[in-house]
Amino acid sequence: MISGANGKKVLLLGAGMVARPGMAYLLDQGCEVVVADQQVDKAEAMVGGRERGSACQLNIEDAQELGRMVAGADLTISLLPAPLHPQVAEACIVRGKPMVTTSYVSPEMKALAPRAEEAGILLLNEIGMDPGIDHMSAMKIIHTVRDQGGRVVSFRSYCGGLPAPEANDNPWGYKFSWRPQSLLTAGLNPARYLEHGEITEVAGPNLFLHHWPVNVDSLQLFEGYPNRDSLDYRGTYGLKHVQTMFRGTLRNPGWCACLKLVVDLGLLDQTSRNDLRGRSLADVLASLVTGARPETLRADIAAKFGIPPAIDALERLEWAGFFSDEPVGDVDNLLDMVSEVLTPKLAYAEGERDMLVLRHELIAVAADGQRKRIFSDLVDYGVSGGDSAMARTVSLPCAAAALLILQGKIALEGLHIPVSPEIYEPVLAELENQSILCKETEVQM
Repeated sequence: MISGANGKKVLLLGAGMVARPGMAYLLDQGCEVVVADQQVDKAEAMVGGRERGSACQLNIEDAQELGRMVAGADLTISLLPAPLHPQVAEACIVRGKPMVTTSYVSPEMKALAPRAEEAGILLLNEIGMDPGIDHMSAMKIIHTVRDQGGRVVSFRSYCGGLPAPEANDNPWGYKFSWRPQSLLTAGLNPARYLEHGEITEVAGPNLFLHHWPVNVDSLQLFEGYPNRDSLDYRGTYGLKHVQTMFRGTLRNPGWCACLKLVVDLGLLDQTSRNDLRGRSLADVLASLVTGARPETLRADIAAKFGIPPAIDALERLEWAGFFSDEPVGDVDNLLDMVSEVLTPKLAYAEGERDMLVLRHELIAVAADGQRKRIFSDLVDYGVSGGDSAMARTVSLPCAAAALLILQGKIALEGLHIPVSPEIYEPVLAELENQSILCKETEVQM
């Protein structure tokens, strides 16, 4: 296990659904942790009076106050919504302090890479679960194959956070273990992937048309669909000559058809509106479908999209209450409306567990020409009455990496993601100590 870091101070921005395990880990390792959140009561509740832990109010718009907080810490972890990371990174660069985050590298973050290198600090991104553990476990296999004189010719990877089987008890086959708005807007992302040498490009509105069954040993059948731009990872993973390069998301069957209808109805629109509050959900939904009326809404939507009125996707919308006279709450856009409706209905009950599933499927050719399939599976369950699997697998890699940086065991500069042995070897080793590990199997072809 990584040795402690007594006296080191970590600023943790964000007290959301995945933050607690990472905070607890750092406190256990002897760090001081300041948790800052817009809702200070959430930060205080997460700290829970623990020794060396403290909470404070965060106003991300106050650049001077953010800078003061960053300057007072040895390292900053940002678990804020991804668009806010560049502001935090800017404060870290100016004050010469390293930063760690679990989010994908945005163009705005990437633009800060030269300045981070010039400042001699590390901006470590994509060090959560997906992205994060997926990168690290994949690179461990890829580098092992290369070290043995072989090459990887096909790479497929899937990841999903889902209810554990015994908690999968609603028509949507899903419960929220991270920020609902972030999960829903992922359904607007375009995607690209390579399959047997052919590139497929998927426009954001059509993402959920591209799905297929995925079987993970010992678990139920899942539904897989593309996750963003897989082609970029040919260079990231050093697999420029592979014939298949695919990274995807796992959900329970029926998710894609339902989310496709949600997208087509325009329910993920984030445009600010002043005509939502107080109206019924059915009235708002009817306004999105030409000629529809609240009292015949289900049939009107079916006619609009040429689908049977009894189709599963419409069953899910009705179960959630979108065809009801329930009033819309205090929101000013459709995405927030959907999130407000679904959050209580797709919430975990006390004691229920979630499940995190990661699967890699690679085909490798050895130096002697022998081909083999390599499977790597990680299945992690939340603790009943404790931390979720999503929280553990997102925040513990982030926290372990932060500790290694503070100890000087990761000494990189500039902007990085965890694809080099200097990062993934010690982080994966520490995750194994936390009972988070990938199990690999090989099958000769």
